[in-house]
Amino acid sequence: MDAFRRSSSRSHRRCRAAVGLKGDDRRVPSPVERSVVHRTSTRVILSCAAIGVGGGLFAAGAGYLAGLVAGLVPMLYGITIGSHFLPSAVALALLKRPGVAILTGFIAGLVGAAFAPQWILRFLGTGLLVGALLELPFFVTRYKNWSPALYYLAAGAAGVILAAGTFVVLGPEHYAPWFWALYLALFVLSPVLFTWLGRVIAVSLSRAGVARALT
Repeated sequence: MDAFRRSSSRSHRRCRAAVGLKGDDRRVPSPVERSVVHRTSTRVILSCAAIGVGGGLFAAGAGYLAGLVAGLVPMLYGITIGSHFLPSAVALALLKRPGVAILTGFIAGLVGAAFAPQWILRFLGTGLLVGALLELPFFVTRYKNWSPALYYLAAGAAGVILAAGTFVVLGPEHYAPWFWALYLALFVLSPVLFTWLGRVIAVSLSRAGVARALT
């Protein structure tokens, strides 16, 4: 009798494993639930694409403006770098999902490069880098903490990294100390300013019901 019970128990466990159930009775998602998840994911991707297109058009225009600024008043060039932060900041603040800043930054880079193919590597590289740097604090917190301070911390830190890279590439000997002080300060302040603007846009879109349509 005991042997029969043990055999019956093993058969029961095998049957549960075959249908995807475990000992803790976790439920297998139904086809309807899987369909809802798929639709939500598709909407998020399409939202990233829409934000990326708009941000890419803005970044393309800002790229030509940056060229003009670099030729006329190069010490103010840093203020234009924040344009690359806008689309990723909007996507991250609006959608609050992993990877949206990186995907949106990449799409914005593609769109910007379409209007300025001579800067394709700059647009793509900057879009990916900015998206990754903006997401880094949220990745560290496992996307559970969406404090506004993290957005500005990420933007400021990204600005410092970009400023340091520019300083090393150009060389400190090429400009006066006052020039570098203003130039590098704008590299840090501009990303923070455009990230703030991105959050403002995201709040407006959320109030319009865009975020609710994604849930």
